[in-house]
Amino acid sequence: MLIERKLHEIGSDKTLLLVDDDEPFLRRLAKAMEKRGFEVETAGSVAAGRAISTARPPAYAVVDLRLEDGNGLDVVEVLRERRPNCRIVVLTGYGAIATAVAAVKIGATDYLSKPADATDVMNALLAKDDDLPPPPENPMSADRVRWEHIQRVYELCDRNVSETARRLNMHRRTLQRILAKRSPR
Repeated sequence: MLIERKLHEIGSDKTLLLVDDDEPFLRRLAKAMEKRGFEVETAGSVAAGRAISTARPPAYAVVDLRLEDGNGLDVVEVLRERRPNCRIVVLTGYGAIATAVAAVKIGATDYLSKPADATDVMNALLAKDDDLPPPPENPMSADRVRWEHIQRVYELCDRNVSETARRLNMHRRTLQRILAKRSPR
């Protein structure tokens, strides 16, 4: 019932551009959004996202902030130039207030942190301008958010424990114990 009501809110132009360099996530999200009534086109890089945005600017877009070949905000800029009324959600695993502010200033409609599911994305895309999307039904625990952040920094440091510990300002042994444990729920 809720999905049917949301399908009605999409409107006649159902084009959706998904830009993300995480291929498995991109495929899953594309399939889920197609099931929800969108006509999905995907791009795995800033260059591909900009090319699609220039040639066929969509009515909706979900753009990852950090891509292998640059910043997703470059795609947002092109979308704003080519189609000012495009509803854009910036999606990223690097949730920070500064990047959220930058994304909204440059023209994003909303900002979501990964992991976000298709329902979260759809709610953000279809939210009215004066309406805030509902909070996630099952948000991550504080322990899980901390663990995700540590894992992200660890990967950015090419899995170097000493460098990760230095950047996180924690003792190397403490970090090793955290990395050896399973992820919290």
